[in-house]
Amino acid sequence: MAHMQCMHSSFNGCVIALRPQHARLQSARSPIPVTECKESRIGKQPVLIPSGVTVTIKGTHVTVKGPKGQLERTFPDMCDIIQEGNNLKVIKREFSDPAKRRRAYAQHGLIRSLANGMIVGTSEGFAKDLQLIGVGYRGSVAGKTLTMNLGFSHPVVMTIPDDVEVKVTRNTFLNISSYNKESLGDFAASVRAWRPPEPYKGKGIRYKDEVVRRKEGKRGK
Repeated sequence: MAHMQCMHSSFNGCVIALRPQHARLQSARSPIPVTECKESRIGKQPVLIPSGVTVTIKGTHVTVKGPKGQLERTFPDMCDIIQEGNNLKVIKREFSDPAKRRRAYAQHGLIRSLANGMIVGTSEGFAKDLQLIGVGYRGSVAGKTLTMNLGFSHPVVMTIPDDVEVKVTRNTFLNISSYNKESLGDFAASVRAWRPPEPYKGKGIRYKDEVVRRKEGKRGK
């Protein structure tokens, strides 16, 4: 066998046909299908601006002010945000570059959801309910400090963010509310992270209506 580019070679009197290296690579490659991006069903829906909410748009920077508070955010320049009467619309931009076009399609629904969250938060607000389950588990709020007894040798003390409000009822139920959906979710997750519900006895901190899959413990002989 002389080299890989030869088409025939002899081995023990037998003639063997060889395929060139580049021919095998070309045959292994298959054409990549082109996928056309579809318009987001969420992104094309307008966002209703309720009474008492003011929206200010400067390019891609949006400021929303309502009864609950004020939020502002700078969005990616993949879409245009316009206000038509009491509706806020997100219109994706058209790009000749396929990569930018796919990114605009991907961020269309995201930008609309973020804008809707700002309007709903400043007008109605968001809330999450947590429950402390366990012997001796209890919580209390003093000012902007949340103190919880969770079975440790010391109480857990957490500082409540400025845009988050916490109320404790019956010592074991926490009501966390905020006009900022992201701050609300982050703080609620950090509270739950101290004692995630365990599957054997169900002790821990869980969200309201959260389903905890229980496991059966080991049986004695």
